[in-house]
Amino acid sequence: MGMALKRNPHAIRSLAVMAAFAVVVFCMFSDPCFASFESSLVAVKMKLTGIVLPLLSVIGLGFAALSFVTGNPNAKQHVTYALVGAVLGFGAQAIVDFIASTVH
Repeated sequence: MGMALKRNPHAIRSLAVMAAFAVVVFCMFSDPCFASFESSLVAVKMKLTGIVLPLLSVIGLGFAALSFVTGNPNAKQHVTYALVGAVLGFGAQAIVDFIASTVH
C-alpha cells in the first residue's frame, strides 16, 4: 500500500479527507459515548440544532448566491430553497423547544 500511495496523490488526498472526517465525527459525538441515554439524545440534539443545521444553511445560501452570480437559470429556485432551509436551520432550536414544550 505504501508504494501505491507514493504514485497516486489522489489516494493520499482521499485518505486525508477521510481522516479529517473521522476526526470531526469523533469530536462531535465523543461526549454522548460516556453519558446516559437521555443526556446522549440531548447532546445530539444540541449538536444538530446548534452546529450542523446552521452550517448547512450557510452552505446552502452560499451555493444559491454562487448560482445567482453565475447566471444559472434555476438561481431563483435555489435562492428560494436556500432561504427556506436557512429559516429552518437557524430556527431549528426554537422549533424543537416549541414542540417539546407543547408535548410536556
